[in-house]
Amino acid sequence: MNDLGYALKVFRQIGLLRPVLPHRLVGAGVQLVKWGPGLPSGVNAAAKRFPRQTAIIDDAGEITWSELAGQINQMTQALKDRGVQPGDSIAVLSRNHRYMIVALVAIMQVGGRVLLLNTMASRSQLGDLAGREDASLVIVDQEFLDVAQDVDRSLLVLGWADEDAPDDLPTVAGLTADQPTKGHPKPERHGQIIIFTSGTSGLPKGARREEPKDLMPLVAFFGAIPYRGNSTVVLAAPLFHSWGLINFAFGLSTAPTYVLRRKFDPAQVLRDIQDHRAEVLVVVPLMMQRLIDADPAVVERTDVSSLRITASSGSALAGDLANRFMDLFTDSVYNFYGATETGWVTIAGPKDLREAPGTAGTPPFRTTVKILDPDGREVPQGETGVIHVGNDMPFGGYTDGNTKSFADGLMHTGDVGYFDENGRLFVSGRDDDMVISGGENVFPRELEDALIEHADVSDVVVRGIPDEKFGQVLAAYVVLKPGASATEDDLTAYAKQHVARFAVPRRLMILDELPRNPTGKVMKRNLPDFD
Repeated sequence: MNDLGYALKVFRQIGLLRPVLPHRLVGAGVQLVKWGPGLPSGVNAAAKRFPRQTAIIDDAGEITWSELAGQINQMTQALKDRGVQPGDSIAVLSRNHRYMIVALVAIMQVGGRVLLLNTMASRSQLGDLAGREDASLVIVDQEFLDVAQDVDRSLLVLGWADEDAPDDLPTVAGLTADQPTKGHPKPERHGQIIIFTSGTSGLPKGARREEPKDLMPLVAFFGAIPYRGNSTVVLAAPLFHSWGLINFAFGLSTAPTYVLRRKFDPAQVLRDIQDHRAEVLVVVPLMMQRLIDADPAVVERTDVSSLRITASSGSALAGDLANRFMDLFTDSVYNFYGATETGWVTIAGPKDLREAPGTAGTPPFRTTVKILDPDGREVPQGETGVIHVGNDMPFGGYTDGNTKSFADGLMHTGDVGYFDENGRLFVSGRDDDMVISGGENVFPRELEDALIEHADVSDVVVRGIPDEKFGQVLAAYVVLKPGASATEDDLTAYAKQHVARFAVPRRLMILDELPRNPTGKVMKRNLPDFD
C-alpha cells in the first residue's frame, strides 16, 4: 500500500472521512485551512463537526465542543484586551482540566508563546523563568500560588480556582465571562508551545515543540495506536508533559470526549472507564503500576472491558509491567518510546509486548531508526549502539539556543539499544547511564527488570556509584510492597540468581518510596547516598 492509500485508511479509522452534514464539513474545512495543523484548528473543527458532543468531562462537570470553542474565543479576546501580542510569552502551571485547555488554545490563537511548566517547578524556578522569558501573564492553579510568590502579582491569573480563591486575582473563568464567542482572525505569528523540564537545580530547560507541517504525523501516530473517531479518552497523563499533550493535540482530529482529572486516583480512573465506556486510557508507566496495585475489591467490581487502548509513555516499562497490566485488565497496552525532542521513535502494541516483553516496538509510518556506533556507522542487527531517529515531527531546539546532535541525518536520542531478529527495538538505557564495572559495560535496566519481578518488590531503580576496586558498581534502591519482609540480603541473593555476575548490586538500600516526578521518572540525583 502506498503512502496515500495508507493515509486514507488511517483517516477512515479515526473518523476524518466519516459522513457529516455538508455545512458542518465545510465549516471544519474552513478552520483547518485558516489555522493549519495545530490546537486552534483541532478544537474549532471539532466544534463545527460535532457541536453538541461532550468535549471534556472534568472535576467541574461537562462541556460540549461548541461551548469549549466559545470559551476559548472569549479567552482569546480577554488576552487581547490585556494587551497580549503575537510572540508574547505566557507561563502556564496547571493540572489537567478545562481551564488549562481554554488557556492553551487561546494563547495559540493570539499567536503567543506558551511556557508549559512542570507541576514540580519550584518557587525560584517560576520566578526566574517569568523574568527571563519576559512573561506577559502567569496562569497558575490556585494550589500553586505559593510557588508563584516571586512573580509580580499583577501578572497572575488563576486557572483552577476554589471557592476561597483570593478576590484580587482574576480567573480564566472570570476573564471569559461576558466576552464575545465569535472567532478570531489568524495572528500574524504562529503560536508556539515550549515544554519545560522539572529540573532539580537551576532553571528548567525549555524545548520548543514545532507544529507539524501537514497531517502525516497523524497517520504515523494513529496507524500504530488505533484510536477511533468520537471515542472517550481518559487522559490521566499530565498535559504539561509531551506525552499528555500529544495525545490531546493529535486526538483532536478524532473529535473524542476527554475525561480529565486534576489528581490521579486509581479508583477514579477505573470508574471513569466504566461509567463513560472509555476506549482509550493515556498514562505513564507509574500509573499502570498503581492501577495494578489498586484495591482488589475495586478492580473486581469495576467493568473496564471497553478499554481498547492503554497508551503509555514517559518512562521505561519496568520488567513485565505491560503483561501484568493486560493480565488484570485488557490486552490494550501500546507503549510509545520517544521524547519531547524526538517525537516518536518506536511503538509496541499488545502483540509485541506479549511476544517480546520489554521491547520498545518497531518504527511507525515514515520513521527511520538506526543503531550507530560512536563513529556514526550503522551496527549489525543484535549489536548495541546509540539510537538515532528521523520522523515528521520537527524539533525547534532548546530555548538556550542549543539543539540535539545528528548523525547520518538522524537525531541522537541519548539512548542505547539494539534491534532483534524481528526488527523490534530494545532500549538498554541512557548512553550516560552505562556503568563500567571491573571492565564490563553494564546498564541498570537489566537489574531493574529482574528485581521488579521479586514478589516483595513494588518499585526499584538502579544507578552506578564510585568504587575503589571496580571503578563503578551498581547500587539498587528498592521499595517493598506493604507487609513484605524481604531484606537487603534476600534481594541481593535473588539478583545473583537472575542476572549476570557483573550486574549483581554491590550496594542495596530499601526505601519507603522513590523520588519520582509527575511523569514517573526517578530523579536520581535526589536518591540518598550510601555511607
